[in-house]
Amino acid sequence: MTKRMGYRDWRWWALWWHHFFLLWTTIDAQTRYSIPEEMEQGSVVGNLAKDLGLGLSDIFDRKLRVASEAGKQYFSVDAGKGELVVNDRIDRETLCGQSTSCVLPLQVVIENPLQLHRIEVEIRDVNDNAPSFLKSDHIIEIAESTVVGVRFPLESAEDPDVGSNGLKTYTLSKDDCFTLKVKEIENGRKIPELVLNKSLDREKKAIHYLFLTAVDGGNPVKSGTSKITVNVLDINDNVPLFENTIYKVAVQENSANGSFVITTKATDIDEGPNGEVEYSLGVHTPPAVLSLFHIDAVTGDIFLKNQLDHETQPSYRIDISAKDKGSPKMEGHCTVQVDVLDVNDNAPEIVLTSKPTSVPEDSRSGTVVALLGVRDLDSGDNGKVTLTLPKKSPFTLKPSFSNNYALVTSGALDRERFSEYNIEITATDSGSPPLSSKRIVPVSITDVNDNPPIFTQPSYNVYLKENGVPGSILYSVSASDLDFGENAKISYSILDSKVQEVSVSSYVYINSDNGSIYSMHSFDYEKLKVFQIQVQAKDQGSPSLSSNATVHVFILDQNDNAPAVIYPSSAALGSLSHQRMSRSAKAGHLVTKVTAVDADSGHNAWISYKLAEATDASLFTVNLYTGEVRTKRAVSEQDDSSQRLLIEIKDDGEPVQSATVTVSILLEDGLHEPILDLRQKVTEPIKKTGRITLYLILSLASVSVLSLVTFLILAVKCMRTSRSSGSCCMTRSDCDNYKNPNRNLQIQLNTDGPIKYVEVLGGDMLSQSQSFRSCMSPMSPMSEYSDFTLIKPSSTTDFNEVISVLDASLPDSTWTFESQQVSR
Repeated sequence: MTKRMGYRDWRWWALWWHHFFLLWTTIDAQTRYSIPEEMEQGSVVGNLAKDLGLGLSDIFDRKLRVASEAGKQYFSVDAGKGELVVNDRIDRETLCGQSTSCVLPLQVVIENPLQLHRIEVEIRDVNDNAPSFLKSDHIIEIAESTVVGVRFPLESAEDPDVGSNGLKTYTLSKDDCFTLKVKEIENGRKIPELVLNKSLDREKKAIHYLFLTAVDGGNPVKSGTSKITVNVLDINDNVPLFENTIYKVAVQENSANGSFVITTKATDIDEGPNGEVEYSLGVHTPPAVLSLFHIDAVTGDIFLKNQLDHETQPSYRIDISAKDKGSPKMEGHCTVQVDVLDVNDNAPEIVLTSKPTSVPEDSRSGTVVALLGVRDLDSGDNGKVTLTLPKKSPFTLKPSFSNNYALVTSGALDRERFSEYNIEITATDSGSPPLSSKRIVPVSITDVNDNPPIFTQPSYNVYLKENGVPGSILYSVSASDLDFGENAKISYSILDSKVQEVSVSSYVYINSDNGSIYSMHSFDYEKLKVFQIQVQAKDQGSPSLSSNATVHVFILDQNDNAPAVIYPSSAALGSLSHQRMSRSAKAGHLVTKVTAVDADSGHNAWISYKLAEATDASLFTVNLYTGEVRTKRAVSEQDDSSQRLLIEIKDDGEPVQSATVTVSILLEDGLHEPILDLRQKVTEPIKKTGRITLYLILSLASVSVLSLVTFLILAVKCMRTSRSSGSCCMTRSDCDNYKNPNRNLQIQLNTDGPIKYVEVLGGDMLSQSQSFRSCMSPMSPMSEYSDFTLIKPSSTTDFNEVISVLDASLPDSTWTFESQQVSR
């Protein structure tokens, strides 16, 4: 009773402190707890809600439940605290037996959303089981003539606990005739043996009472006891004797079950039951022998029970026991040695001594690839093995020692043709019939950088719309390398070159990893129409190899420029263009002309003119293509003296870009205005009047004498080539870098000084009037509109006004005048 109360105290102590030893870990998204067995119902295992990252409300809201894979529900969840508690008594020995590891898997199911967690609870062993014997009493009969040193095996105790709590040792109560020896066999199992330490004398003591105690290694220690009663028998003084102490026999390993092996024979010179002999295998015969051999208890004949295997066990030593039927029984022993003869029943086995190494493709012949050996479990000729390789293989086998070989190269290797070889090695023994086996040895050929990167094509054409977003991808070039690994890793770069005297790297950059080319800024078709990029693909081998490809980038025009009004220009002349017209003007009279240009090209630069608003729409009309403003009918006395026209200018792009200009026309009586139609060839000189000449001379004199002389010289040159003495021209046909001599800018002025209209025409106008020359810088984006003709200048102020118009329309242009006077 005292002992039991101590155990309970220890058990409560363990439960009290179990929280301090409670461990939980999360491995591979699993939660693991460790608790001792035999915990009281309601004991806390761990805070499950906290360990799963759940709040207490989640236990109800998400319907948390625990299911045991063991079937019985050993655990439950305290919904108020979120703790995993013991629901029933846990006996580790019942659950896991003698297993060193005892884990109860649990499944925690949570809904909304549905989740499944796996919980493992390790059940630690406590020393709650004492060693026990199958029988509490054991009787042994020993003849008094038994010699000292004889051992008698005793029953082993069993302890369901494991580890240090399991069975540790045995003790024997004190007796002068007997001692205890503990024998350890496989798996660490301990067998107690009773050893006769002193000769027995039945007349002095017929019965010996012994107590065998089995002790475990727990704390506190637990033990179990078995009572051993030794009866000392009267002597049967002759033991059975075998004819031979050792019997030897050879048996082929393929002998059939039930085959006869050998006969053993023992005799006992006693009479009656003391002389009758029974044969058996020794009590300590290993289970492997018991499974293979059987002995006839009467005749002593030994037979096969199962198949022999020379390679597993080439020979067996069998202990044979012969007992008489006397009282006490006398026992004799002999040994039978069975040699198992080999037959060729095992194929050769190829064993890799070292893993195959990778071989560079430029390796020399004789390079060692792998070391291997061959073995055959058979013996004699059955174990002699030869190795062969496939024909035309760039490898061969080089023997080293004792069935060991080196696999070496014997020919040229090319990784690009064969990156890996699966070498089939065949091993054949010399048995009859011969047996063989094969093994595939994979050999990887490592790359050498002997191939440069190759682009998918030598050059690429890229068509890119202008005004793209900076940083957008232009194109992706791609190159491939037949090599492998670092030798095949390609990095892309742009070789330095110039685009408009600027490094190409300021226009584009390339992703070195994938060959994607990106723009550094938006492109303007009007400034740059085409450029080239030299892309280099370089591998990372040593030394590295590279190749180049050319990317031709063509900028496509977009309708991103609205028509620019050259005349009239609001920047130079104000918001209105003021024109005067006589009330005597007839239908078709040219009032003025609106001129505009578009920096775009193609359809985006086609310009049309339209009268959007007018004081009197019935009086004026605007030519759709030329921008000429003409009268639709004769002017009447009822027409307002001040007419306002709003002219809309559109291009032909998509979307349409437009501009507007306002023209103010003042109707005057008695005003005579000679207008030169520039589209018609002037065939005779304009009639000069004294008044006009006087105004012209006064205007030119107000500038400088030098200007007057310059105009006179230029006028002489113009009169030699054209009869148009009232016109002056400026053109850029002599300028450097001139490339587009097909457009003229014509400006007509009123007789009293102001400009009447400006017009852009073809280069053929130069043959009709040419009196003033100038060069426009090619830096201007409008430089393609390069040839201009100015008509009827009346004073230096008029030319300044022309320059103001040009500067307002083409602000980036540079003008250089060679003369400033027209001679009539």
